[in-house]
Amino acid sequence: MASAHVMVDGYGNIYAPLLPLLIPKLGLSLAAAGTLTMCFQLAASVAQIGFGRLADRWRPRFLVMVGPIISVSVLSFIGTASSPVMLAAILIAGGLGAAAFHPPAAALAHRLGGDRPGLSMSVYITGGTLGFSLGPLMFAPFAERFGLAWTPLLALPGLIVVGFFLTRVPPMPLHPSSSGGLSALRPYVKHLGLLYAIVVLRTLTAISFSTFVPVMLTRRGMSVSQAGTAVALYLLASGIGGFFGGPTADRFGAKKVIALSLVLATPCLVVAPFLTGWAFVAVLAVGGFFLQSTLPVNVTFAQALAPVSAATVSSIMMGFGWGTGGLSVPFVGAIADRVGIEATLSGLALVPIAAAACALALPSHAKVEAPVRGAELAVVEADH
Repeated sequence: MASAHVMVDGYGNIYAPLLPLLIPKLGLSLAAAGTLTMCFQLAASVAQIGFGRLADRWRPRFLVMVGPIISVSVLSFIGTASSPVMLAAILIAGGLGAAAFHPPAAALAHRLGGDRPGLSMSVYITGGTLGFSLGPLMFAPFAERFGLAWTPLLALPGLIVVGFFLTRVPPMPLHPSSSGGLSALRPYVKHLGLLYAIVVLRTLTAISFSTFVPVMLTRRGMSVSQAGTAVALYLLASGIGGFFGGPTADRFGAKKVIALSLVLATPCLVVAPFLTGWAFVAVLAVGGFFLQSTLPVNVTFAQALAPVSAATVSSIMMGFGWGTGGLSVPFVGAIADRVGIEATLSGLALVPIAAAACALALPSHAKVEAPVRGAELAVVEADH
């Protein structure tokens, strides 16, 4: 399960590292590049709500098996795009493949854990984190060395790993899901709304940095490979932060961890765009560590605050939250076209302060509980 997650999330991060090559090839503005990011986020994140509901009712094993094939195969053709429209089609189709995989895969990973579901989910989530952070280390050097036209060959290693996974997918009986839906969440609208705002604001910041940092670095004279390495280290640090965020919240409380981590991320992200070399990489990585340390906390905290319709709560906090955050990236690109990438990212780094303010309005008595049940995990996007 973790190996399949590595591939799906790894190929899901093929677009941003190749932007320095795609922008001149297709004549993209930064606003257009951000719009394409938005298209992918809508397909890969928001669509999880629909696929999660589908997996509860119809052939979850089919979705688990077909999703990775579509995602890896289609996204590998990104370098062959001859127009922005064709590039958007590739990103949307590949994103839908990822969206089909994640909901039933999270439920399967939980079930395979037996009496240690927490360990099972940690391994599964870490696989996605590693794939997303290390993917640029393969894609950027390959495209720089051989050219964008050869990116379809990148599908081969991914499909080999996915093929190994497909031969071992066990039967997946349908699981009953929460039936309350959105109507059951009305008493919890205030607190869930605050958590949702935190997810959206944090996601906007995280996606904007991962999208535009490669462009900023290549414009400074770095190679595409060097820029991809810098972003990979930032994403890896972000994943490590997410891995440790849950246990920290168990000990000190979710509200404190969410608010403090967002505040600590801000000065690092404000300063990083104006640094160079290893100082830039180190400060950006520390900022990513704190920014994403609440990633696994938001879903469990939301379920503790609203202990009904857990599947719906999960889908709102993860898939829909990430997708909404991605919607704002085109506006960030438009601003960067006018005032420059450095100034835009530095200003954007103040957004987590607003998210921290939302966290302060949350109650502190709700406890973040142990990993949720398999049916409740059916629509959780494990890696982002």
